[in-house]
Amino acid sequence: MARVKRGTTKLKSKRYLLSKVKGFRAGRSSKKKQATEAMMHAGAHAFDHRRDKKGVFRALWNVKINAAVRPLDYTYSTFIHALKKKGIGVDRKILAELASSNPETFKRIVESTK
Repeated sequence: MARVKRGTTKLKSKRYLLSKVKGFRAGRSSKKKQATEAMMHAGAHAFDHRRDKKGVFRALWNVKINAAVRPLDYTYSTFIHALKKKGIGVDRKILAELASSNPETFKRIVESTK
């Protein structure tokens, strides 16, 4: 039976793994066993946080909208309720963007709900 030497293949997989954990602390960035474990945990958290990110951004948009409607004698919840009552179908992401970049346009939307 022919002998199989794994030197190059093993080294390539190790280099790939260590390139993925570059910047991790302590042995997690230099030792194969610890690096493998770190990658598994990092992958699991990345999966979860990709889903969490959607909620985090929605909360940020809500805060931006609330900050913009307060000077116009509205609260966030009453403003959103008024939008739905009037049938204005602008989502929170666009409203938050308008509030920060185009305050006059945002003000016109708020005035149309009164």
